[in-house]
Amino acid sequence: MENDNSKIPVNGTGTVITSGEGNGIAFTETELPDVICMKNISISYDDGKTHVIKDFSLLIEDKPNQGQFVVILGPSGCGKSTILRFISGLQEPTSGEILIRGKTRKEYKSSISMVFQQYSSFPWYSVLRNVSLPLLYKGVGKKEAEEKSMEFIKKVGLQGHEKKFAQYPLLSGGQLQRVAIARSLISNPEIILMDEPFGALDTNTRSQMQHLLADIWLEYRPTVIFVTHDISEAVFLGDDIYIMSASPAYIVKHYHIGLPLERHMDMKKTKEFFDYVGVIEDEMHRVGVLKQS
Repeated sequence: MENDNSKIPVNGTGTVITSGEGNGIAFTETELPDVICMKNISISYDDGKTHVIKDFSLLIEDKPNQGQFVVILGPSGCGKSTILRFISGLQEPTSGEILIRGKTRKEYKSSISMVFQQYSSFPWYSVLRNVSLPLLYKGVGKKEAEEKSMEFIKKVGLQGHEKKFAQYPLLSGGQLQRVAIARSLISNPEIILMDEPFGALDTNTRSQMQHLLADIWLEYRPTVIFVTHDISEAVFLGDDIYIMSASPAYIVKHYHIGLPLERHMDMKKTKEFFDYVGVIEDEMHRVGVLKQS
């Protein structure tokens, strides 16, 4: 079981990127190209008197012929969702640098999709219309956009529901998140950000959605950054897991999950899976992310 708390690979220079004023892990650049590089990111809402996030650094490399599925674990309120908003461009940090494929967020023109915990579909539009929107905004014709959208609607298991309004109770919570996932895939993004997308679902539906997401990731191999509180979910989905500290937040631990890339539900019954869950839970207790009972 791999656990590197000091050096994780980035771009050939040997430069070391530190985190959390030297308290967090360091990222050392290698020959692999960067997907996302965040350096010394801080956010303060009171002119620097206090910080929610301080000197946060994170490096995600492009693994050859694989794609990346990165999971961020951490306590409520530590800034996990804020990190996703920084990457998406929805929010700007007070200080620090964010590079995507070596470019600033304003320079980076490729698609970045985001799936939220809250249901984000437009309830006055049909499922088909919701999934089509990214293509329609790009100027794709309605017929072509709808044909492409139906491919993804089928892929996420919503065939037969495409004419329904994307709203509860016409669709269940799990179905609404399937709409969001289909919409996030339609524009073929390099990066998909997922902010606790299954947090409001019941246990059975959540398990089904985890399996669906694992299959979709294996087929398309984008870079996924997935935020969750659920350690079992993190181990099942993630190739790399990063643990964030409480506020002011930075990365305190990294685990590479050495399970096969093709994930199936029976993995959750294996000793190796339980070992990963146990080690990460112990580490989260150690750094104070979880409270000892």
